[in-house]
Amino acid sequence: MLEPMEIYYRLMEYFGPQDWWPAENDFEMMVGAILTQNVNWNNVEKALSALRDEDLLDPNMLLEVDESTLQELIKPTGFYRQKTKRLKRLCRAVVEAGSTQEFLEQKDLERKLLDIKGIGPETADSIALYAGDVPVFVVDSYTKRILKRVNRIEGSYKKVQNYLEGGTERDVVIYGEFHALLVELGKNICKKDPDCRICPLKSSCLIAQKNVSTS
Repeated sequence: MLEPMEIYYRLMEYFGPQDWWPAENDFEMMVGAILTQNVNWNNVEKALSALRDEDLLDPNMLLEVDESTLQELIKPTGFYRQKTKRLKRLCRAVVEAGSTQEFLEQKDLERKLLDIKGIGPETADSIALYAGDVPVFVVDSYTKRILKRVNRIEGSYKKVQNYLEGGTERDVVIYGEFHALLVELGKNICKKDPDCRICPLKSSCLIAQKNVSTS
């Protein structure tokens, strides 16, 4: 069983720094966090590019644009009607706060984000960490899959999050890199059908040991 920081160091040595989140500014990061729900990042990039071309990557502009136009622009991300409403609600909250910076500097930012209908823990924590510099560990499906296989850790979002935060240094940079590294591992190696032979965690993963020994 690997401690969280040992997992982090192994992945960092294997993949190198990921320098996440891929966005030009904090507001774009927030938009991307909503658009990436239930879709791969390539589709999100298409939508962000379309919004950028229309000069709509601004909370005031997004709030004013009609829903049908916004739906068409973000259509590649799927669930575009729901995501349009979520973006509108987020923009309203940002505008009411005064600015993106003032919104992100609010106390209890995670709770403020969760109060916005349609934003769940993963999205809220992603925004809090990568835009608000709040030291909170983001838990996604890749993280859950990897920890279940390597450390037999599973359960609720909060249970997995508490495990990771309890075993790592409380640091925004580490949390951001660690999450990105887990995504890289889960997306390319520790997939539903894993390629255990090249996994940097294989020596401590029972699933990997079984798969490699029978291959």
